[in-house]
Amino acid sequence: MKRSLVIGALSLFALPLGAQHVNKADTTRMYALQEVSVVGTRATKQTPMSYTNLTKKTLQRVNLGQDVPYLLQMQPSVVATSDAGTGIGYTAIRVRGVDATGINITANGVPINDSESQGVFWVNMPDLTSSVEEMQLQRGIGTSSNGAGSFGASLNMRTANLATQPYALVSASGGSFGTIRANVQAGSGIIANHWAIDARVSKINSNGYIDRATVDLKSYFVQAGYFNDNTVLKLISFGGKERTGIAWNGISKSDEAKYGRTYNSAGDMLTGGKKATQYAHNTDNYQQIHNHLILTHRISPELSLNITGHYTAGYGFTDEFRTGRKLKAFGLPSFKDAQGEKVKKVSLQRKKFLDNGFGGLIANLHITLPRLSMTTGISGNYYLGKHYGEIPFIVGGMPKIAPNHRYYESESGKGDYSAYLKANYNLTNRLSAFLDLQERFVTYQMKGVIDHYSDSEAQLQHIDSKNTFTFFNPKAGVFYQINPNHSLYASVAVANREPNRKMYTDIGKNNPSPKAEMMTDYELGYSYQAQRASVKANLYYMLYKDQLVANGKLSDVGELLLENIPDSYRLGLELSASVRPTDWLRLDGSLALSRNKIKNYTYNFSSYDASYNWVAYKPTKFENVDLAYSPKIVSSLGATFSWKQFELNLTNQYVGSQYLDNTASADRELPAYNVANLRVAYDIPVKRFIKNINLSLQVNNLLNAQYSSNGYVYDAGIDSKGHTYSDLRYFPQAGINFLAGTTISF
Repeated sequence: MKRSLVIGALSLFALPLGAQHVNKADTTRMYALQEVSVVGTRATKQTPMSYTNLTKKTLQRVNLGQDVPYLLQMQPSVVATSDAGTGIGYTAIRVRGVDATGINITANGVPINDSESQGVFWVNMPDLTSSVEEMQLQRGIGTSSNGAGSFGASLNMRTANLATQPYALVSASGGSFGTIRANVQAGSGIIANHWAIDARVSKINSNGYIDRATVDLKSYFVQAGYFNDNTVLKLISFGGKERTGIAWNGISKSDEAKYGRTYNSAGDMLTGGKKATQYAHNTDNYQQIHNHLILTHRISPELSLNITGHYTAGYGFTDEFRTGRKLKAFGLPSFKDAQGEKVKKVSLQRKKFLDNGFGGLIANLHITLPRLSMTTGISGNYYLGKHYGEIPFIVGGMPKIAPNHRYYESESGKGDYSAYLKANYNLTNRLSAFLDLQERFVTYQMKGVIDHYSDSEAQLQHIDSKNTFTFFNPKAGVFYQINPNHSLYASVAVANREPNRKMYTDIGKNNPSPKAEMMTDYELGYSYQAQRASVKANLYYMLYKDQLVANGKLSDVGELLLENIPDSYRLGLELSASVRPTDWLRLDGSLALSRNKIKNYTYNFSSYDASYNWVAYKPTKFENVDLAYSPKIVSSLGATFSWKQFELNLTNQYVGSQYLDNTASADRELPAYNVANLRVAYDIPVKRFIKNINLSLQVNNLLNAQYSSNGYVYDAGIDSKGHTYSDLRYFPQAGINFLAGTTISF
């Protein structure tokens, strides 16, 4: 059905003949109504916080198939990472040292963060940027929004406006590592004065820089809408289907020395400890469909109502070959082989499934008066996730195993309910006050068997957990317009966030239950805006209680594991500037300096025997150590040369060294790196059937830097002298590589 819907929408290439002329006033009114759908999450000029707006034009200029994190990496305090090393496939973003689990990401005000992991998986929404009207990146605690609290940033996306004029667009790009992207878009323009339809289909393939890190991505976007003078009703559906080669194992220094930078251990089928052939189907497979029904109605010139109903359906699995696995960890008994020897460990094929759904209703009322702008709203969202695992195949076989043996099965349900009010009041012509209040109620329950074997219970771990959280998240601030060019702001905000699923399933029987975290964010900022120059500066102090921080370890499906830290903080300075000395040259730059500390921390180093069986813990106390994944400096520089239809853009990003866990150990540190990129574009205007042809070339890692943007670490053991040593894994990024593309507009 989805396919036929998209195909039908693409037939709109022929619709321009039926479209009608719409005057400018109608167009402006239609666009303004569509923007009301996200007023609950967006910051404006007078909102006392640091943020960046990225327009559709800006995003299209840099979009050649890489994921959203890589399109944002030149923004202050932003670090992007990629498992495959190319920015395509499994990618991630960090802002102020906080990963996606602490970044509240929405589309049309609808939460995108996964309810259980709290992460965002861009691979499930390939080429979404092609259907985004604008993005707003808010650093720190953002404005009221739905979903988990914002602890590093908020990224609010608004999907494309309904087009008032008919159009069609074809894009194609390709480049290094067999990367190919194809994109077709079309829109009807306004039909019969009230209707419009837009659609897009995309296909992205890449072999990846890392061995067997291939991606096969398909996606679509379609929207149909009705509008009149005071109402816009839109039905939006977008989603994707991905199949990616698993590349979340990373690489050790010893493996790099043996096999090279691109080596990928995932899928290796080992015999006698020697590298042999790889399992061809070692893949991650997932399909996710987002549906939004958005009603925006202007009740009066001062009052607007927005109601959004949404439902997201997801289904997929990982397919992996695992070597030397204990039978009891899969609920299977040991057996005797043909020689009568007892077999306790085998190699096998493992599939882990997730079948989930997420739906809800969001309602906002927006009031605009001469001195007051206010938004109040409520939201209710519910998530249901089913987890289960199967063993289709065991090497050498074993007696009495059922086909596709299901060894665990669990279910989780999560309700998320909020009420909020956001107001901006002009005290004088220059001074305004901001208030943002949110009350949030969360219920989370889990039951069943999970894929963890408990040695103490001699069985797979059972979970039966019910948890409720009630959070009050206030924000307040002031904004002062000194003169038309200079402004100041100050704010204080509080946010709370519940633990994610892994913190409940991975804590172990003897560890304390996870706690919700709380953060108080103090911000002070200055802005200068002139015709040819702009400067922004802000100081922040983010004070945490029971912060949920990455501990440097990964789950067996590549997710960062979190733990509570009692007392910690982030203190930083962010600077950004843009100067246009001539009409043909623009210079951009940003600098983020930060101090990210844990006041007191106890880490239990693990020791193992020669067979990698855990032996004991060695508790070690630390004071005033650096938080993991938090570089002290992140900077960027850019120069853009424009002449008529030609544009050349040169950028450079520097990311300082960062620790991979919270021990500040020298052997657990990721080195600093510096990456330069070059982009060249040329527009060929055409006056007849074709409106414009754009040609672009992007050279990534122009200076061929050998670097890694991410990693993780495990205890390898404790030596005879009592010294701990580590097993550090990192994710090498591609050297110099390119993407070239063309976009034809009709």
